[in-house]
Amino acid sequence: MQILSRPYGALHYRLDGPEGTPVVLMANSLGTDLRLWDAVLPLLPRGLRYLRYDKQGHGLSDLGQADRIADHAADAEALIEAVATGPVVMVGLSIGGLIAQHLAAGRPDLVRALVLSNTAARLGTPDSWQARIDAVEQRGMASIADAVMERWFAAPFRATPALALWRNMLARTPAAGYVAACRALAEADHRQATAALRLPAMVIAGDADGASPADLVRATADLIPGATFHLIPGAGHLPCVETPAAHAALMTPFLERHAR
Repeated sequence: MQILSRPYGALHYRLDGPEGTPVVLMANSLGTDLRLWDAVLPLLPRGLRYLRYDKQGHGLSDLGQADRIADHAADAEALIEAVATGPVVMVGLSIGGLIAQHLAAGRPDLVRALVLSNTAARLGTPDSWQARIDAVEQRGMASIADAVMERWFAAPFRATPALALWRNMLARTPAAGYVAACRALAEADHRQATAALRLPAMVIAGDADGASPADLVRATADLIPGATFHLIPGAGHLPCVETPAAHAALMTPFLERHAR
């Protein structure tokens, strides 16, 4: 296990791939840890280094305040400066996509290209996130798990035994870390900053995504000049879990073109 020391404590990360090669930084969704990418990683191009990490208050990482996207972007910035030898391609899913947009806008010298998966420049509303926070604070993480599984996955995946593992991952996420990330999402509106981005970008949606519907994701792609939009049939909110071959097939040519 690899740890980056941050002012609030430990940030857990993992780095796979040959030394001295370009880095792809992968930022996870709300309620997941770096294992989110396990199925898709072996399908991505070789000759690159893949840097994954647990957001604050998730997985094995400590929690600072982390109630702004800027707090999470500061962790990503520190990881790049500590581990990478140059600018990275950043792959962000859900809240990870907002972290990626924030970092690309604030530190364009560190991000050469973006893959934004199942995300948007604005996700949900302050009221919807407050309702989620209230449910977790009053009844615990398990109380939201079944509803979140319906938003994350299409019906065929929900019928498989693998669903239990993802439900457990969500339910065992520390409530304080989850709530802090919800507060960050509630105040995050990156539409103006994302519209000012000028870098290669690929945007991916799933047509069965109940958390970030395809039209919302497409609208974010439309903000970035030259961005391409791709829709994965049968995929929910986590295509790297549910349809890893299709997710990798989209990312591979983009990474081969822009990561080196």
